[in-house]
Amino acid sequence: MDKRTFLKKSAIGAGGVLAISSFSAGKAAGKILKQKHLREFKLTDLPYAYNALEPYVDEETLRLHHLKYHADYVAGFNQAVRERGLNGKSAKEILSSVSAYPDSIRIYGGGFFNHRVFWRILTPNGGGLPGEKLLAAICDEFGSFDNFKNVFSQTAENHSGSGWIWLILTGRRLNITTTFREDNPIMDIAETRGRPILMIDMCDHAYNTGIQDGRNRYINNFWNIVNWEFVSDKYNRLIRI
Repeated sequence: MDKRTFLKKSAIGAGGVLAISSFSAGKAAGKILKQKHLREFKLTDLPYAYNALEPYVDEETLRLHHLKYHADYVAGFNQAVRERGLNGKSAKEILSSVSAYPDSIRIYGGGFFNHRVFWRILTPNGGGLPGEKLLAAICDEFGSFDNFKNVFSQTAENHSGSGWIWLILTGRRLNITTTFREDNPIMDIAETRGRPILMIDMCDHAYNTGIQDGRNRYINNFWNIVNWEFVSDKYNRLIRI
């Protein structure tokens, strides 16, 4: 074979390899994009057993709350996100501009996000006091930790209908606020916006409605299962942003 023929065949062969490589790379990239597009929000496991919060929240109520209500919000949010072509966006990104979307995004997205954070702020053998920085901020804003608890509890008791009570950070100040149904303070439709620090779910599925005075007992019991370590760490991260 002469040199000219060899170089010609080599060039054709190299072109074929490059074409195959380009096709393979394009196929792999398409697969990655498809996987990203199909990504769904998940119902995460609780960070404790269903009976771990007893006697403050009974096992049956917690199971129903997580496996029924929270699961329904996750499924509904995924469907609403697919219908609007919002796959690939985070829940925070979507909810921060929720006014641009239909009510299904607001309801299911709020239910997904609120509960995902709520489970983390609860813990067996919780209670006690917040960390040093958060405790100082609470005392500065509310006069004392006990007064903060009283104001938060009274706000929860006076809240009419389903919804949430929040301790939020607005700028660098703490504030107690409320939302109805599954709204939250990161939504652009919230009356008072801010970054959530602590919350309590006041929807009736959160507590055992079969117990006399179950709602008020649930609010009082809440302080025994607050994960102040998690809440304080969250506050410390936010004030550094």
